Amino acid sequence: MSELGLASRREADEWIARGWVRVDGEVVAELGARVLPGQQVSIDKKARTQQAQRVTVLLNKPVGYVSGQAEDGYEPALVLVKAATQWREDASGLRLQREHLRHLVPAGRLDIDSTGLLVLTQDGRIAKQLIGETSEVEKEYLVRVQSTSGERLSDQGLRLLNHGLELDGEALQPARVEWVNDDQLRFVLVEGKKRQIRRMCEAVGLKVTGLKRVRIGRVMLGDLPAGQWRYLGADESFA
Repeated sequence: MSELGLASRREADEWIARGWVRVDGEVVAELGARVLPGQQVSIDKKARTQQAQRVTVLLNKPVGYVSGQAEDGYEPALVLVKAATQWREDASGLRLQREHLRHLVPAGRLDIDSTGLLVLTQDGRIAKQLIGETSEVEKEYLVRVQSTSGERLSDQGLRLLNHGLELDGEALQPARVEWVNDDQLRFVLVEGKKRQIRRMCEAVGLKVTGLKRVRIGRVMLGDLPAGQWRYLGADESFA
């Protein structure tokens, strides 16, 4: 079911336990049951209704918050999702309900010293789309840098940022990196290794002094103020 994009694995387990999944018209009662090629998987309307009620939140994360669980005395970004910080220009028509916070988890991460667009979702399909092993959704960042040598980044250094670097012994996928102004680069990536951009910059003699994610797929950060959030609209999608 997860491979077909019908549900996350957690959703699939829940639906099977509730008797909401059928294979060739027969209710599936066993978790992990195999489906043969050519067999038809169908989902009860109750499952579809439940899935449609799950929300996705777009947060402009400030510096000083971690993406996931609290660590080293720092609060998780989730604490910013409250009624008082919902963006007044949120066009979704939704208002925060207690159930919207249940199982609301980050789909991807931003370092504690990075800012910008962070996605938190109850929808396993969206999480898989953004952070699954086969994800090809672009993430765009504006990155302010300083040269550690005092000299401007060479053309060869810029070429290496676009393609040719390794991290942890693995070649990085091609990226799109270009200058926006004298001290700011635009990075567009389809992968997200831990502190990847900072480590890429270090490899070519640059120090990152500011990093902001401004786009994930087709969803832009836009004018969303720092520390505020909005719902992903029904007419919006990342891919």
